[in-house]
Amino acid sequence: MESLWNEAEANEFVSRFSPESNREIAIRTYTSRLLGRDPSLVLHGGGNTSVKTVLPDRVTGQPLDVLCVKGSGWDLVDLEPPGLPAVRLDALHRLRGVARLTDEEMVNQIRTQLLDLSSPTPSVETLLHAFLPHRFVDHTHADAILVLTNQADGDAKIREAMGDEVPLLPWIMPGHPLAEAVADIVEDNPGCPGVVLLHHGIFTFGEEGRESYERMISLCDRAERFAARTVASVPPMLMPSTDVENKRAAKVEKVLPVIRGALAHGAEESIQRFVCDLRNAQDLIAFSLHPDAPSLISETGPLTPDHVIRTKASYLFLTAEESENPQAVREAVGRYADLYRSYFTDNETRLTGDLVMLDPHPRVVVVEGVGLLAFGPDAKAASVAGDLAEQTLRAKALAQAVGEYEGLPPGELFEMEYWSLEQAKLGKKTPPLLAGQIALVTGAGGAIGCGIAEELLAAGAHLVLTDRDGDRLEIVRERLEAKHGASRLHAVEMDVTDEASVEAAFGSCVQRFGGLDLLVPNAGIAHVSPLSEMDAEAFRRVVDVNLTGTMLVIRAAARIFERQGTGGNVVVQASKNVFAPGAGFGAYSASKAGAAQIAKVAALELAPIGVRVNSINADAVFGDDEVSSGLWDEVGPDRMRSRGLDPDGLRAFYRERSLLKVAVTPAHVGRAVLFFASSQTPTTGAVLPVDGGVAEAFPR
Repeated sequence: MESLWNEAEANEFVSRFSPESNREIAIRTYTSRLLGRDPSLVLHGGGNTSVKTVLPDRVTGQPLDVLCVKGSGWDLVDLEPPGLPAVRLDALHRLRGVARLTDEEMVNQIRTQLLDLSSPTPSVETLLHAFLPHRFVDHTHADAILVLTNQADGDAKIREAMGDEVPLLPWIMPGHPLAEAVADIVEDNPGCPGVVLLHHGIFTFGEEGRESYERMISLCDRAERFAARTVASVPPMLMPSTDVENKRAAKVEKVLPVIRGALAHGAEESIQRFVCDLRNAQDLIAFSLHPDAPSLISETGPLTPDHVIRTKASYLFLTAEESENPQAVREAVGRYADLYRSYFTDNETRLTGDLVMLDPHPRVVVVEGVGLLAFGPDAKAASVAGDLAEQTLRAKALAQAVGEYEGLPPGELFEMEYWSLEQAKLGKKTPPLLAGQIALVTGAGGAIGCGIAEELLAAGAHLVLTDRDGDRLEIVRERLEAKHGASRLHAVEMDVTDEASVEAAFGSCVQRFGGLDLLVPNAGIAHVSPLSEMDAEAFRRVVDVNLTGTMLVIRAAARIFERQGTGGNVVVQASKNVFAPGAGFGAYSASKAGAAQIAKVAALELAPIGVRVNSINADAVFGDDEVSSGLWDEVGPDRMRSRGLDPDGLRAFYRERSLLKVAVTPAHVGRAVLFFASSQTPTTGAVLPVDGGVAEAFPR
């Protein structure tokens, strides 16, 4: 491990941030980011940093000694000065030696001494930073340290790697007791560059930011070199072999929906669904095939207890054979949940107060021959769990090669998992309407598809956008990503008339998010011609897209729905023309009527597995300058010529012919899809007009 300190970069941070804070805070920001760049040191809010400096009182301007320490909700990798809330240092010093300080009172004492009460809550390890005499303090959960300390003889190994100048402490829960213990041991070892906390991580310190940072790198490098002397190459558990290729591995597209379905729970109307993050690098697959994998995954805890709130203490292991059998998967998940309930019952008396058991289902599943599957209520949470679990598997493999991995016992992990300050990280937000749901929309490159996607994303869904036109698809993807971010979006080019293309796109959906809950067959084209002049090939092309394409995507979705076993929704974008065809629109009207019949048949056939199939009959939905309607781009010129209208006049014509005299927008269609997707009523086989009221198109 090498220092990333760069004098030019450091000076740039000083120039950028000093005007709003001061030089010490600017350097603290810089070195915090240096730590955050390395995932082997910190991940996803892990670790914390601080600096003791002087800032003016907000009212009087009087200089105050303060501790600026990383605040809750900030990550070291992108830390900025607002993420280092300032706390009055003298008030923190007064807490040294207090006989008993509850966690809640500790947080209260810290928050009441903030210079700015709108600041984020300072780290739970604020007192530890405050009690140390050094100006700069760094804390990480470095893999190199944890590999050595998570051993039966962890203290001996870390001592051999570090020498005698670095004092060690056993596991102590973060908070006031740990702060006192670290301060005491540093006072007993003046001049030490850092302190190692078994099963937790490492603190380093110094009078300058560079000094504290480079002490961190130097000490972690010692631990890395010690492990490298023991393990000359890749740890055996991570080394792919011919056995990886020869071992029968379950196919991802079949396995993921089964496991995702087994994890879902709750009543039909409020089922808790999870999103999957697949990690299948070759070394992780090799780990899953190693004979030590089941026990390391299921019987030993995480690298550091900080992970437990995101990944739980243990993971679920499935053999290749189990993973291909839906009943076996459900039974394995059930056994895991039963063990978790026992873990809760056995340990709940360790803490005071009325504890409420968290969801007992696993968050990480390792499948033999497939790799690692991480689950969360949304893609971001699944990704965080995936990063932590991926790091854990590799570190455990190295720990096994160095000695024998041994984490904290269940009781200690329970105290961390159910610690009120740790559970606060989960938040208490009301989940969005489509939380955890995965939707696939065809024809997403057009106005209606874009409008549907916008409403589904706003409701919390994870979305796979598909379209045959890659350029139009990219425009929509960029538009939606700018508003909703990239984590819940996935775009795939797909031709609904091509069976291989359809299968590949649905497979991509499963690999990206783990399954499917909502299908919206929306792709459609039109051809304007009287029947007496109809070109047979043009007719077949319209039928292929609008009818056969609808059948093919429903078929692909039905197979996933069946493997998941958690129901779902299909909402077919039909047309007002199903009930009120138009002259010259024979190909379009007939194909859409066929799609509506396919939807009714699907409603009959998929009801036994809890899938609802409904249709929307929209009319005259125009797009905007950025995302136009492909259908109206094609048929609009003919409609305008036949009626002697310009584009504005054409829109007005369709608006005024409706009973309500309103323009139907893509958002209106999206909200209709959202109604069906949210399963608010036990409805299947229905048709919902979204046309402003076209009397001849009333469902009959």
